[in-house]
Amino acid sequence: MTAINDIPADEGSPILRLALVGIVAVALLFGAFFLYQIAQPIYGVILLVLATGFAIVFGLNQYYGARFIFPGVAAVLIFIAFPVVYTIYIGFTNYSSSNLLTYERAIEVLTARGSVDPATEQPFAVARDGDQYRIWLPEAGLLSGPVALDGTAETSLSPADAPAVLLERREAIQLRAGLQALTLITPDGGIIQNAGLRTFAIVTPDYVQTGPNTLTRFDGVKLIANHDTGFFVDENGDQVPPGWRVGVGLANFERVFQSEGIRGPMVSIFIWTFVFAALSVVLTFAVGLTLAVILQWPHLRFKAIYRILLILPYAVPAFISILVFKGLFNQNFGEINLILEALFGIRPNWFTDGNLARAMVLIVNTWLGYPYMMLLAMGFLQAVPEDHKKAAALEGASAIRVFFTITLPQIIPPFLPLMIASFAFNFNNMVLIFLLTRGLPDIPGTIIPAGETDILASFTYRLAFDNAGQQFGLAGAITLLIFLAVAAISYANFVAMRRAAEKRAGR
Repeated sequence: MTAINDIPADEGSPILRLALVGIVAVALLFGAFFLYQIAQPIYGVILLVLATGFAIVFGLNQYYGARFIFPGVAAVLIFIAFPVVYTIYIGFTNYSSSNLLTYERAIEVLTARGSVDPATEQPFAVARDGDQYRIWLPEAGLLSGPVALDGTAETSLSPADAPAVLLERREAIQLRAGLQALTLITPDGGIIQNAGLRTFAIVTPDYVQTGPNTLTRFDGVKLIANHDTGFFVDENGDQVPPGWRVGVGLANFERVFQSEGIRGPMVSIFIWTFVFAALSVVLTFAVGLTLAVILQWPHLRFKAIYRILLILPYAVPAFISILVFKGLFNQNFGEINLILEALFGIRPNWFTDGNLARAMVLIVNTWLGYPYMMLLAMGFLQAVPEDHKKAAALEGASAIRVFFTITLPQIIPPFLPLMIASFAFNFNNMVLIFLLTRGLPDIPGTIIPAGETDILASFTYRLAFDNAGQQFGLAGAITLLIFLAVAAISYANFVAMRRAAEKRAGR
């Protein structure tokens, strides 16, 4: 039998292997160069590092063992570690819908703006001239020289007859990118530019760059680049959008802790998130365990049918159940309110009253989660020795006392890790919140989007993506705070479980 150490480290043709490694590495390097060319240097560096690591690990025989773990390590670093690090980095910047661009791109956008002089507007048409084009101004009787219309270009106009064949309007529209970059010089030295899909006119730039950090507005006002805020500002301190991304240090964290309009709703959402996660675990555990105990009753008939019916909510996709409940709780036409009105004459405002909305969220989440707890409990109950129960019953203990003194203490230890996992899942259960309430109703008096039923995950998502003033930097700062809080809770749970295990072992 061949020993493991005798297996050759490099099976197959080394030339073929090196050729494949080279092809993959070159493809990754090309991708890195392409990302750099389209102004995505961070992703380009990631691909460059991946290409280098791939070439070293799969190209050199001394790293043969690393080939088995390289894909997993690379996936963890790219899809887990990098997003976490990048999100934390965003929390220390002013990245938002007003500060999306780089400094150079912000200058390009501002200097590209112009004001059209309506008095100079005149229609135009485009004529083909071989592989190039000519611009015809019928009102002035002027024809441009041939131009490619594939980038920034400049050509002169001169009196001429109309071209024999002109392009149709839809064909001319397809050339709009080249037309927008074209400058025409009239016979008297005037400069006209494309002012729309149908006209050329004199276009006065709104801003002109007059220095490394200076723009001059058409009215002569100078704008100075403020690299602390990421905006050009005029002499009055007014900011001119768009801005660019800059580092702001701890400014986002200071906003979280110092602004009452942010701190107040965030504290409320933080407390509700813990309450929601804890009550979800308690309610699903209680309901699931109760049903499991009932199904274990030896005198219960049709157990198989009951098991199937009670497990059905677990088999139906969660998003379908949530949408069904959203209709059932409809304040005007939902079946739940129709029944409550018929029996008690009430129609609760499930979606507009904060407390009722939170109660509704807990009810729906309990429905979605109890089958999982029930299935676990049915298995754990089978492991409880019957002799212990019988001995307690012979001593006169009631069924309830037997359950709480014999059964429950024996199933809690194996349940505990699963309950902690359930708590962590519900702590970030954004799908339920978004599909059922979208975090509504809103908390009054806030300066950011925050709702009564928002949990930290949905609150951060709404802050970053679901409002007009998307504040990615602030969302990144809040995400870091959430990460630290969850890490502390997880560590505390780990310590508590370890001490409990040591205490049981000591007995």
